[in-house]
Amino acid sequence: MPAAAGHQMDPSDPLNPQNWPVTKKIYASCVATAFAFAVAFGITSLTVGIQGVMMQFNVSMTVAILGLSLNLLGISFAPVITPHLSEKFGRSPVYLVSLPIFALFILGAGYSKSFAALAVCRFFAGFFGGPCLVLIEGTFADVWSAHMTVTYYSFLSLASYIGAGCAPLILGYAVEAENWRWTQFITLMIALAAFLLGVGVPETYPREILRSRARNSGNIVNLAKAESGETLFEMAQTTLLTPLAMAVSEPVVIMVTFYLCLNFAVLFQWFISVPAVLALTYNFTLHQAGLAFIAAIVGALLSTLTSSMIEGFTNRQSGCTDMRTMAPIEHRLFTAMAGSLGMVASLFWIGWTAMPTTHYIVPIIVSYIFDAYPAKGTLSALTLMASMRILFAAWLPLVIIQMIMGIQGSWAFSLFGFIAVAMITVPLILFKFGPTLRARSRHSAPTMSNGKHMMGHHADQEMQMAEGNQS
Repeated sequence: MPAAAGHQMDPSDPLNPQNWPVTKKIYASCVATAFAFAVAFGITSLTVGIQGVMMQFNVSMTVAILGLSLNLLGISFAPVITPHLSEKFGRSPVYLVSLPIFALFILGAGYSKSFAALAVCRFFAGFFGGPCLVLIEGTFADVWSAHMTVTYYSFLSLASYIGAGCAPLILGYAVEAENWRWTQFITLMIALAAFLLGVGVPETYPREILRSRARNSGNIVNLAKAESGETLFEMAQTTLLTPLAMAVSEPVVIMVTFYLCLNFAVLFQWFISVPAVLALTYNFTLHQAGLAFIAAIVGALLSTLTSSMIEGFTNRQSGCTDMRTMAPIEHRLFTAMAGSLGMVASLFWIGWTAMPTTHYIVPIIVSYIFDAYPAKGTLSALTLMASMRILFAAWLPLVIIQMIMGIQGSWAFSLFGFIAVAMITVPLILFKFGPTLRARSRHSAPTMSNGKHMMGHHADQEMQMAEGNQS
């Protein structure tokens, strides 16, 4: 299928990533997925070794959990800086520099002689690894048609969800056999394998492809001004000042930001609370508690399947059966509507069933539901949303154990369950009033305020979103 005009390359240009052979597209997508998987695996890897870190450095559990939170804090900078790096150098160089530096800090974390050294290494591992979690969205948008937006977002989300879920599943055995340091050594091995896979990854960013071709031929290429800005002020305005302004002026951005903050905070607190609850209630070992995350991985896989099916169904119902038109973007919210119910169910179910009188399989089976909510349930992928949801994910694990011990797990999870109940209204409100709210916004493009629209315009918006505004 010809590429979308929004990618700033001729639709018939053979170098246009959307005109590549399917095998080349799949390779680029697999590399992006592997890099994101490695970084996501590293995020939750240390949660398996929390007890070992406490004993090794004589620190409290809250302090030990900082190894997770500081890693997420480092990643929160990625949505701000990655668009500018990508615009300056293209995607491939950023991939191939980001992951090795991430690996070096993971190695440093594994050999840390003090908790301060561990904390610093974990922060910078997140800071330098974060671009891999941002770039995957741009890579998928470069090579796949915008007609498949929900489908490819679902697949790229798998890299983060499964990467994070596999860490406790795999590393419980390693920690029991060796010690907590192996959580970092195995992460290092995975990062090395991903890097070897990606050594030959082709450049997918259309603007960099055009610049490279011009340099090689000695010609001059005139490109439109970069959406992420060119001067330092323009860059700061795009990924810092404007997002902060939208946080208090744009109803759509405010609602979706709160929605995603709750989703990500709940997601990452499971990696602290589930092992703790299972250990306290059922005397689970590390590897037994890690098996609980099989359900989360299954949930992520089901999320991808159902999201793709819903997208196909809504496109057919809207009469958008060809590759040149798109259904109204509000239709993407159908998966969020279903997923929001699942998140509420998981919180109340685990809160009120994880007790000695209830078999352990009950809270484990339903724990996949919160992962069944695809992160794609949003209309506008802005830097504010990406950074804020990661910051909330870094905060909640620090307090969840105190909440469980202070007000008991049932009420701790129920508290967030009640908040999640209120958040159910967000996709419903956006589905009903989204077009009106966006039409009133000075940031909204005309095509984003209408219903069915032509693919070229949609792809242009998607490229801008994926390039720098979501992580």
